[in-house]
Amino acid sequence: MIDLFVKGGPVMYPLLACSVIALTVIIERLLFWLREDMRRDPPLVDQVLELCRQGDWEAVREKVAGSKDYVIRILVTGIVHREFSMAKAMESAGADEVKRMRRYMSVLDTMITVAPLLGIFGTVIGIITSFDLLGASGIEHPEAVTAGIAQALITTASGLGIAILSVFPYNYFNSRVENAVLAIEKYGTSLEIVFEKLTQKSHDGGRHESKP
Repeated sequence: MIDLFVKGGPVMYPLLACSVIALTVIIERLLFWLREDMRRDPPLVDQVLELCRQGDWEAVREKVAGSKDYVIRILVTGIVHREFSMAKAMESAGADEVKRMRRYMSVLDTMITVAPLLGIFGTVIGIITSFDLLGASGIEHPEAVTAGIAQALITTASGLGIAILSVFPYNYFNSRVENAVLAIEKYGTSLEIVFEKLTQKSHDGGRHESKP
């Protein structure tokens, strides 16, 4: 590997940096999603919705104490601001959660794009070097020409390898974010419907009591 790295020429150094950055982001995001999976508590979310259906806000506060589930955090934000604008409060909280989930994804996307381009750049440099040597030594020393071609092929393969190995986790992380957004929208909408029904029931009860 070290021999191939040296033969690849100077472009191998930025390619090495790209691979290290991509690997760091992949490991960080894997740990992030593992931690989020451990914090998820779907039964608690259902219990919170049921308590909201009953209008028992104090019980909700006691239930969610200490929970680190991102769906719970968003629902609690909506409940806290229920008298003002529940939907906008949850939308803002959801945007913050999605931003947290997409952290460093642009960096990984950049590495996927830049690595093959650096590989092509190294290829061009290698071919230019080969033609320079061919012009200087002619065909009497073909080994000098093949060294430049080898450099070109090594950088191309390295750049493509980094991009290919990074695109799979990148797509996986994107799918996780999309699934999280769907869950947030689902439970957020459920809470809005529950609160609207509760409010409507309260208004109807008030009208009935005011009748002589």
